[in-house]
Amino acid sequence: MAPFPAVVDLNIGGVCYTTALSTLTSCPGSLLAQLFTDGSDPPPQDCRGRYFIDRDGVLFRYVLDFLRTRKAVLPESFQEGNRLLAEAEFFQLPEFAEALRSTRSGPRSGLSPDRSPGSITVSYRGTFAFGRDGLADVKFRKLARILVCGRVTLCREAFGETLNESRDPDRGHVDRYTGRFFLKHSFLEQAFDMLCEAGFRMVGSCGSSTAGIPGINDKPGSDSEENRWNHYNEFVFVRD
Repeated sequence: MAPFPAVVDLNIGGVCYTTALSTLTSCPGSLLAQLFTDGSDPPPQDCRGRYFIDRDGVLFRYVLDFLRTRKAVLPESFQEGNRLLAEAEFFQLPEFAEALRSTRSGPRSGLSPDRSPGSITVSYRGTFAFGRDGLADVKFRKLARILVCGRVTLCREAFGETLNESRDPDRGHVDRYTGRFFLKHSFLEQAFDMLCEAGFRMVGSCGSSTAGIPGINDKPGSDSEENRWNHYNEFVFVRD
């Protein structure tokens, strides 16, 4: 077969990369070095001639970074350390796998970190869906936004990429508290599941009642009937 080009186009699980052949073969004995060495059976090619490997395309960026730098550098609040470890083992990169296992810097590793104690408060303001006849359907809760309060490092560890920090004016200082975070989704049960997976347990909750007096504090143009069903709830989670 013809030798591989000096610059190689890759399609990793649908995510495309371009890198140097010397990078792919920089770790002798690795799967990539075996695949991209002249005389071996190369990976199949997609319709555009890119070499295709059916793995996690998003996580492959960290595999490439390791091949280039020989360091396991992960972003803050990285939550997929165990999946990345599986990729390192698949590509037969023992140094990378060992570096991931030894990274014990809390939320940066995503690998069963040494969890520090603390508390997180989750809250929401909501109402209930209304049917065509104008009656509230109490089985369908409507949430505008799920708010998160607590120490920044804990919030990032628990919620990862689902945490929205766009309303927080004090970025850059991670060892602090904030009440300006909210989630990118509106599924309360998903937020609870993520907190439980991070080792938190709920220790308290409180909320306001519904059925207020219609017409009081109604905003112009708002549905006064729906406003009667507005309510506010807070849930406190603690990790010892």
